[in-house]
Amino acid sequence: MNGTERFAAVLTEAAEVDARLSDPAFLVRGATEDVHALLDQAVSPAARLAAAVYRLSTQDPRRDASPHGRRDLLALAAARFGDRDLSRRISDVPVEGGPEVRWVVDWATGSSGQLHRADRPLHTLTGHTGKVAAVAATVLGGRAVAVTGSTDRTVRIWDLVTRRQVGAPLTGHKSGITAVATCLVDGRAVAVTGGQDKTVQVWDLAGGRRIGEPLTGHSGAVCAVATAMVDGRPVAVSGDRDGVVRVWDLAALAPLGEPLTGSQGAVTGVATAVVEGRAVAVTTGWDEKERAVQVWDLAARRPVGPLDTGEDREARAVATAVVEGRPVALAAGSDGKLRRWDLASREPMKGARRGPQQQSVSAIATTLVEGRTAVVTAGWLDECDPCPTLEVWDPATGEVLDDLGHSADSTILAVATAEVDGRPVVLVAFEDKTVEVVGLGPGDLPGSPLAAHRQPVSAAATAVAEGRPMAVTTGDDGAVRAWDLDTGTVVSTGRLLTEHTRPMKALATAELDGRAVALTACDTLVHLWDTVTGRQVGALQGHTLPVTAVAVTVMDERPVAVTCGWNKTVRLWDLTTHQPLGEPLTGHTGWVWAMATTVVDGRPLAVTTGKDETVRIWDLAAGEPVGEPLAGGDWGLSAAAGMAGDRPVAVTGCHDGTVRMWDLAAHRLDGLLTGHTGPVRGVAVTALEGRPVAVTGGDDATVRFWDLTAGRQMGPELLFPSEVRAVAVTPGGRLVVGFGQEAAALARR
Repeated sequence: MNGTERFAAVLTEAAEVDARLSDPAFLVRGATEDVHALLDQAVSPAARLAAAVYRLSTQDPRRDASPHGRRDLLALAAARFGDRDLSRRISDVPVEGGPEVRWVVDWATGSSGQLHRADRPLHTLTGHTGKVAAVAATVLGGRAVAVTGSTDRTVRIWDLVTRRQVGAPLTGHKSGITAVATCLVDGRAVAVTGGQDKTVQVWDLAGGRRIGEPLTGHSGAVCAVATAMVDGRPVAVSGDRDGVVRVWDLAALAPLGEPLTGSQGAVTGVATAVVEGRAVAVTTGWDEKERAVQVWDLAARRPVGPLDTGEDREARAVATAVVEGRPVALAAGSDGKLRRWDLASREPMKGARRGPQQQSVSAIATTLVEGRTAVVTAGWLDECDPCPTLEVWDPATGEVLDDLGHSADSTILAVATAEVDGRPVVLVAFEDKTVEVVGLGPGDLPGSPLAAHRQPVSAAATAVAEGRPMAVTTGDDGAVRAWDLDTGTVVSTGRLLTEHTRPMKALATAELDGRAVALTACDTLVHLWDTVTGRQVGALQGHTLPVTAVAVTVMDERPVAVTCGWNKTVRLWDLTTHQPLGEPLTGHTGWVWAMATTVVDGRPLAVTTGKDETVRIWDLAAGEPVGEPLAGGDWGLSAAAGMAGDRPVAVTGCHDGTVRMWDLAAHRLDGLLTGHTGPVRGVAVTALEGRPVAVTGGDDATVRFWDLTAGRQMGPELLFPSEVRAVAVTPGGRLVVGFGQEAAALARR
């Protein structure tokens, strides 16, 4: 076969791959291993989009792998990329033995981090048998490699192109490895590691062996290592748990001078830079004397001075970079703020920023993305929710450029950056013994995705404004958004103007003076927003503890809000005057988590449930309870009310995964519906095909439909890629779902 024939064969093979990937039936019904084998070979825009859609649909390996479950997730993934036509064509694929599709996705949002990760394939390096606590990168034999250190006491080298381990693990440390850095010594690529055995060790990466004996002298576990050039000689700088910083001559394998003392209580991070021709080290740690970030002159081996961190006494991670021609130090810690200093003047750069996702930062690395310096920070949402996060920053402005997201359950212990085939990547070391390789840079994301909330959606509602049907969502990012329900475009966004993000935990909509208004609960206040302009138009003040639920009704032809929360009471508010109506309604003995309003026999009622495991009915006009508390419930998390035939009912979603139906006229539990496998956080009541139906969503990442007359589930559940915390249904029967930090609108087929 000559060159022309070989080229033609390659083109033919590429065309066949693209044709298969562009076929929705292959994506839905094809064997998983067959589809995965072709994803990285996609060439055409349609095939590349299909490959990204498939990757997105399988980012959470816990989801259902059956063909009909895969069809749900693929259709949703295509909509998240903004390709509604592909989403519909996926929904049209018949599945043998599977149910007919009863809902199709009109539109869905897509968080940029998750979409980029799906379009920029993520690869995992596996082989360590302990936590991967350290990672660095270098070039070995002209190829990009990663060097990792683990609590399994080994150092491993990985080819980042083939994603295979190079040679056997390097052994020598007597306990876990906690730090690694790389450099050149006499033209050889070497790694420098520090460990819990209080030693620093040097490794010849090409030869796969340790150079010399371990370097001793630290009195505590070595927590951080970096390399630099001092007076033309390669050195390593290491910091230990006792707060001692040491400098090592890597050519002589000997200490360079005496230990540097007077630093932090423990050194947690080390980075090096060149400032006005002199090599310096920047260390981070914790110190009650405001030395959380310290600068050292490596040639003189003396402290230059601490960097001003304000009131913060702790910094976990540090990196250095050149920004607009000037050396800069970057550090962050448990408050999630990225602090920046000009190293020449040692003055803070304006604005210590917190990322939209991260509440705490554990690791930092720098790189170049499209010729500009970028900073990658790794951390988690908060101490109670250690979901890992990755964010990319512009160090010049302190703005977040990209949220790489993450669906893993494991903690990120270290990050590093490299360049693979001309493309910047970030290496992410995890507590679960793996290292992930994630592409950086904006790329040319396929499709036309809609921007998502930056943190989980907590509530959803519907409204009509200026003749347009709208979906309204709010979430932990402190924003309330109004969406055009037909197009998915954002009509308005309201946000509280505070220094720190304040989550919104409840939502309702009402018509006030001819305007569609959204009511959102945030801490002890309920804020009113104009859904068209996004402007705040009032607030309800009076609760002394956080508000967890809000609903609206009409009393004496006046629009009224009803609220409840941690103070165990129910309160009424005149929405025209923003003033409370009457005294708080008392009776619950625990936090009230959920509430719904309805009208029975002309009387406006509220139904509440919460942590005291009771359901209570309140006559809002009389300001008193109706009957005794209804027992037999679980910790109620969500509530809705409506009609089941000629009976007024309430439906509650519970912490134990059950859905309970209550007869409001007879004052009794009328049905126990089971199927969810986790807490049920969203409930709506509507009518479908002329039948009363409850729609529920929960932590098991499903939406389920319940026939309230028959007391059983209607058809198969809808699968989502993450927990469902909010559901709402329009009068016309369209469904709005909040899952993770995303929102989607579905229509009945």
